[in-house]
Amino acid sequence: MSTPTKPIKSSGRPVRTLAILAGAFVILIAAVFIQGATAVRLGLDLRGGTSVTLQPRLGSGETGKVTSEAIDQAVSIIRQRVNSLGVAESEVASQGSGTNRQIVISVPGDSGRRVVELVGQTAELRFRQVLAESAGTPVVATTAAATPPAGVSVDINNKYAALDCTLAANRQGTGSDNAADIIVACSRDGASKYILAGAEVLGRQVSKATAAVDTTTGGNWFVSLTFNGEGTKAFGDQTARVVSLTAPQNQVAIVLDGLVVSAPRINEAIRGGSAQITGNFTQVESQDLANVLKYGSLPLAFDRGEVQQISPTLGADQLNAGLLAGALGLILVLLYSLLYYRGLGMVTVGSLAVAGGLMYLLILLLGKWIGFTLTLAGIAGVIVSIGITADSFIVYFERIRDEIREGRSLRSAVESGWVRARRTIIVADSVSIIAAALLYFLAVGGVRGFAFTLGLTTLIDLLVIFTFTKPALTVLAKLPFFANGHPLSGLSAKSSGIERAIPNVPTNSVEA
Repeated sequence: MSTPTKPIKSSGRPVRTLAILAGAFVILIAAVFIQGATAVRLGLDLRGGTSVTLQPRLGSGETGKVTSEAIDQAVSIIRQRVNSLGVAESEVASQGSGTNRQIVISVPGDSGRRVVELVGQTAELRFRQVLAESAGTPVVATTAAATPPAGVSVDINNKYAALDCTLAANRQGTGSDNAADIIVACSRDGASKYILAGAEVLGRQVSKATAAVDTTTGGNWFVSLTFNGEGTKAFGDQTARVVSLTAPQNQVAIVLDGLVVSAPRINEAIRGGSAQITGNFTQVESQDLANVLKYGSLPLAFDRGEVQQISPTLGADQLNAGLLAGALGLILVLLYSLLYYRGLGMVTVGSLAVAGGLMYLLILLLGKWIGFTLTLAGIAGVIVSIGITADSFIVYFERIRDEIREGRSLRSAVESGWVRARRTIIVADSVSIIAAALLYFLAVGGVRGFAFTLGLTTLIDLLVIFTFTKPALTVLAKLPFFANGHPLSGLSAKSSGIERAIPNVPTNSVEA
């Protein structure tokens, strides 16, 4: 007969822990309504979205410019830009061969048009000295207009005079201007036009770009740039050279994709390695511009094809079949828990309900905060996590039964079993989290959605086992129904595998 060991003192305050968990639920529910996140954002395969084809733009003599390496680099940059907007389950891929290769971008939801506008920008950033500036309307050739500034050809000057920046077509940007050429360009709003010298500072010399708001000027948004070593020297030399010139040649135009974003006057040499792009940006415009610059310039200029709305690639029957499979799996887990663990199985039901509630609220909020969209692959991740969560309960319950078989009372078994089970649970869940993280960072497309939901639900499992399952069992252990080992509690002598000792009575006796 085993001798009961010393009871282990109950750790923590279970009622307080449960109350904190309930408070967290209230906060999450309040956040859902405050943020207006009342519907799950569905991915491309469940909801449909927006699709666009980008065709490389070729000038005369540029047929060899479209190489497989250039297309692959463009796909990589565009994918980075899309991923930086959140877990959007977008698809970026190339198709075709040779000079006919194209890039196809598919983005789920109604926000796809804005994302397509963002990722298709070539982001060719130039810092050019202003040689001439005037209103954005065309002028009739006059003696003044026919006299070009120093270093400017007559052809460029005539082109400048005829340029009409009030036309939308002239405010699309070229996206492929030669950095060494003198060019004419419009401002973003079409109010001004410029003759610009060759670029002395290029976008590839920018190491960091962030959007910020200037609270001293009424909250105007701008983009802050930090140059690398090469760019710091080039920008310092450029500003030192133009600072003593007369207007407008003491201005440096910041040109993005062939359009002048701003053309500030240089008052002193700037050698600190940083600059700002201003231009009456909205918050979204400044954040998008910083995002584009952060990941570098596309190696090619692209013409955007027709933007089309696409229907879901999975039919309603397939979606319903996936949801039905998940529901059947959940029901089987619950039935097994109730039949095998009986009353103790109610803790499994409650824990899964809490985990499901947390998962749903977080999916709603993440859809609002980072653009998370739920796809069929993501649903598969949630279904797989049901088994992981059930494993945690089984490990803990079996540890409790082990402790009862060793002679402990239920209250003591709940505590000592927890000490032995939690290490196993943490290690098992850590393996799942590491696997999910590796999948998320190394994979693309729908696999990232699977990895994200798998990792999120595994973290929720850890949270629930610590803040609900363990405290709930501590509370239930005080109830006579469980403490006394009722046959339906799942903790009876028979359920725990305790053999009753039978006295050894000899059938025959021999007298000495």
